[in-house]
Amino acid sequence: MPPRVFAIAAHPDDIEFNMSGTLLRLRDAGWELHYQNLSTGSIGSTTLSASQTRKARRAEAKEAARILGAQWHPPMFDDLEIQYSIPAVRRLAATIRAVNPQIILTHPPVDYMEDHTETCRLVVTAAFSRGMPNFKTIPARKPVSGEVTLYHCQPHLNRDPLGELVRPKLFVEVGAHLPTMTKALAAHRSQKEWLDASQGMDSYLAAMQHLKREVGKLSKKFKFAEGWRKHSHAGFCAPTADPLKTVL
Repeated sequence: MPPRVFAIAAHPDDIEFNMSGTLLRLRDAGWELHYQNLSTGSIGSTTLSASQTRKARRAEAKEAARILGAQWHPPMFDDLEIQYSIPAVRRLAATIRAVNPQIILTHPPVDYMEDHTETCRLVVTAAFSRGMPNFKTIPARKPVSGEVTLYHCQPHLNRDPLGELVRPKLFVEVGAHLPTMTKALAAHRSQKEWLDASQGMDSYLAAMQHLKREVGKLSKKFKFAEGWRKHSHAGFCAPTADPLKTVL
């Protein structure tokens, strides 16, 4: 089997904003891509009902995953309802065991809103439990062996909740893949109106490219880049394991 990377984010479009270039680089290196938004995106519209928004954003996320060449996994929560709980850990752990990735990409522990930080907490615990026979998943899945290395992407707008710039420890050059990244983000068509209204992002496509350019500038090497910080190895992988650095 090819090595597998699992991108797990909070909302439809978070993967495209923060992780898509790295996924495409790994795809080029022969990795199998997996893609999950924990939220349905249910309240991300000022014009559609919650049920209409769920349907639209599910279809958009599937299309974005197809563009990236990733296997799509269904969401678990509605917007603003991502909460750390043991039942939620059991559900996410079942998916992680089914995929058994060597790399997991997710949000940082500190970010601008709770859906992101709660997603990070769920991912870390669910991945930690992957090999524990006495931790039962929903649905039931056998524990898996092997290492997994977790990486945290940049926070929203590359800044922490107090507005301080966050400097990554690892930079992945993504300039060659910017057209595909932009196409995947554009698949989230319902987001344009919502981001314009809720966050003042005049063009979410241009905003994504600006953020990649800012990280590239921080690298002092690349024009466009994605930034990462590696989670502690304890309970996950060998102290020296750093597959993003090794592969890319």
